[in-house]
Amino acid sequence: MSATAEQHRHSEVPNFTPVERAIINRLQTGLPLTRTPYKDVAEEIGITEQVLLDHLKALLADGTLTRFGPMFHAGEMGGGLTLAAMRIPEHDFERVTEQVNRFDEVAHNYRREHELNMWFVLATETPEAIANTISRIENLTGYPVYNMPKEQEFHVHLHFPI
Repeated sequence: MSATAEQHRHSEVPNFTPVERAIINRLQTGLPLTRTPYKDVAEEIGITEQVLLDHLKALLADGTLTRFGPMFHAGEMGGGLTLAAMRIPEHDFERVTEQVNRFDEVAHNYRREHELNMWFVLATETPEAIANTISRIENLTGYPVYNMPKEQEFHVHLHFPI
């Protein structure tokens, strides 16, 4: 699916059930560090652990949620992390999107209405691997990648209430 088609598909507001709303809103703040995190969250919102897991699986299966999992800070774990952008002509955008998204190191690939119209995050096992990954993407796609490593980090605790 092209990035444009993907954006359009997700631009429609889903009709969430009250249980789905409670699950999504609660899980955005993280899981408790306990032996039974899903059970504990389920009890907080007044459902069973199995109901929570079934809803979570369904939301992932139908594409409402595209990812659910931990967020690791690659830089603090000895890895590399950078924001990257590319300038891709419209006629080639879908092909390049598919190629870039094949890289395990690529996350959060988004189309932007800007001269640099493709933006993504690269996370690698070592800081040195960033340059290698960028080179591999450039060689595969035929387009330059603009590397924009962070200079300062800000924690905004992003949350999208539904």
